[in-house]
Amino acid sequence: MPTQENNDDRIALLQGTLDLLILKTLILGPCHGQGVARSIQRQSEEVLFVDHGSLYLALQRLEDKKLIQAKWGTSENNRKARFYSLTAKGRAELTEKASQWKRLTRAMDLILEPQGEEA
Repeated sequence: MPTQENNDDRIALLQGTLDLLILKTLILGPCHGQGVARSIQRQSEEVLFVDHGSLYLALQRLEDKKLIQAKWGTSENNRKARFYSLTAKGRAELTEKASQWKRLTRAMDLILEPQGEEA
């Protein structure tokens, strides 16, 4: 994947966040690893960059947990690739983890931007 010259603008992903991003990306349909990484980068307006080593470890972890499944196919550039898709268990996990994430970000907002307090 191409890298941005100013990597200071990128945000490191918290543990577990990558799993949530992958599950959310796959809700749109099956995708190969490179496509998942590109989608996350594009949807985050180039802020989030997924290291390929981390990506494939996360994909393997999600597959081991039966949250995603993989099938071999051919990518858009005629290369053999594993295409990952969400399982029913993965959809349930996505719903739960997204809810947890929303609670966490709301709590962080409450602390970082308290009502009535000027920054």
